[in-house]
Amino acid sequence: MTPVKIGIIGGSGLNNPDLFEVTSESPQDTPYGPPSDILREGLIGGVPCVLLARHGRKHTIMPTKVNYRANLWALKERGCTHVLVSTACGSLQENIHPGDFVILDQFIDRTTKRSQTFYDGEEGHPPGILHLPMGTPFCSDTTTHLKECCEALGYTVHPTGTVVTIEGPRFSSKAESRMFRQWGADVINMTTVPEVVLARELGMCYAAIAMATDYDSWREGHEAVTVEAVMATFRSNAEKAINVLKMAVAKIAAEDWSQRISALKSSVDSNIMSGKVRFASLHNCSSIHAALPNMMESKASSVINSPLTDSLHCLPHCHNSTPITTCTHIQTQHKKDAKDFSISHNLAQSSDKPAIWKLEERHPTSPKQD
Repeated sequence: MTPVKIGIIGGSGLNNPDLFEVTSESPQDTPYGPPSDILREGLIGGVPCVLLARHGRKHTIMPTKVNYRANLWALKERGCTHVLVSTACGSLQENIHPGDFVILDQFIDRTTKRSQTFYDGEEGHPPGILHLPMGTPFCSDTTTHLKECCEALGYTVHPTGTVVTIEGPRFSSKAESRMFRQWGADVINMTTVPEVVLARELGMCYAAIAMATDYDSWREGHEAVTVEAVMATFRSNAEKAINVLKMAVAKIAAEDWSQRISALKSSVDSNIMSGKVRFASLHNCSSIHAALPNMMESKASSVINSPLTDSLHCLPHCHNSTPITTCTHIQTQHKKDAKDFSISHNLAQSSDKPAIWKLEERHPTSPKQD
């Protein structure tokens, strides 16, 4: 059974350390810079949790400038398996009233300036390009717990909701607000994207409880959204959100999440494209010749099947005819005692020309996996 540890990212008006029975505070370095604030660790009903203020403890970081990658990476480094977040939202539907809770299950991304992946090709970051499926961005089991907790506490809750995340920091124009309604969005905020995406990249179960604070700017005869109105509504309902989170933590901890966390990790691993194909058993193929210790480039005499697949076999003139995961005959120095290598390809413009291959030792970097 995978030990559960829950990261809680507090949004506007909900950075309350009283969530914890006991607390400790410490910074966390990440390859993406510092997170928004120090991490506060403690227990909720005996369950280990980590609290992070999304905008900083004094709300000094605007949505665009939040270091979402550092925030999620830091929580993963602390061993978090789940991320529960609160977010203030504007209502885009008549039946979602200020003070109502909405359990988010889909998003529409209208941000323009934010890094949305850890796999950006930069040195020291995870290698490759991750094309992560996003049909179900939120963890359905965790969101169910949030919904059930709201119902058990007698709070008004909408069990599903599509959030449109805008860049901010300004609020929407009336035309934009009406357009989002036509798109089928239920609420609007400035932080869900890329937070939910990054949590998925790290294989964490992410769920968000949104509190409607206003009607954005679409509703005729209703005062347009203001910071004062948003904060007043959120603060008056913050205790309710804390009650929901505390109850949800206990329900989550009572379950075995091993298979679900493993499935999330597999979803990530199976959708990484890097141009680097890892050998399953490099030492078993005597036909691969590597120029060491660094990397080299060489032309293969020919290539069987597509180098974009994992179905390459040894060439007919290889010394060992047993197919392995990936192999090509490279006319260079022979070396049997190879360790852990990957092979990358750069196809020539013309299909009748040999491919250019690059062989290099692998040094993967990734966050701690439990």
